[in-house]
Amino acid sequence: MENVTHITNIIALTMGAAWAAGINLYATIATLGFLGATGNITLPPDLQVLANPLVIGAAGVMYVVEFFADKMPGVDTGWDTIHTFIRIPAGALLAAGAVGDVDPAVSLAAALLGGTLAAGTHGLKAGSRLLINTSPEPFTNWTASVLEDVAVIGGIWTALYHPWLFIALLALFILLMIWLLPRLWRGIKMLAAKIKQLFTPRQASPPVG
Repeated sequence: MENVTHITNIIALTMGAAWAAGINLYATIATLGFLGATGNITLPPDLQVLANPLVIGAAGVMYVVEFFADKMPGVDTGWDTIHTFIRIPAGALLAAGAVGDVDPAVSLAAALLGGTLAAGTHGLKAGSRLLINTSPEPFTNWTASVLEDVAVIGGIWTALYHPWLFIALLALFILLMIWLLPRLWRGIKMLAAKIKQLFTPRQASPPVG
């Protein structure tokens, strides 16, 4: 039973870190680092570097930058675009580090799963925010950003202290993500077509007679 609990905790931390990294990498690192530094959790050996004050401080500074950038319509999309190349590999690294010093095959499998999950959550966040930005008022954008921050911190906490609950919620989230991503992609393609239409000059009508 103790072995099952240990494996469940590792799975929850592995997938929780990857899932959260795809939404807000800096909040994920700062939360894990703070909990590890204060003794609330024992981080796996490969993740103990997150508890270093320099790492926590850097993550905190970048979280503040992202906090404001993420609430500016248009700026948030540019920020998400840049972080496509940061959140996904970071999610893979966090997942691999969370499984600890085990068989390299297990670490590689964790990295593949973690990177895929981070890619999915990042795509869901970036795509939904792009469509939200079509609304002229900023309040929807602000609300989405705050809810994402709360979800990341709450999700990490749940993964650490209620791993079975987190795994169940994550399974539901993955099903929702699979359903939503194709619809988001269709919405983005329609938006791109409308924007292209706006910038495409209309051909002049031929003279009558």
